[in-house]
Amino acid sequence: MANLRDIRRRIKSVKNTAQITRAMQLVAAAKMKKAQDQAL
Repeated sequence: MANLRDIRRRIKSVKNTAQITRAMQLVAAAKMKKAQDQAL
């Protein structure tokens, strides 16, 4: 079984991944809005 340190490290890495994903979503949303504004 994984020890506590491994579990904590895993949780931290998952949180970091989630943060990166959120940032990418924000960038994508901004690009989408810009593209829509240019299309109109």
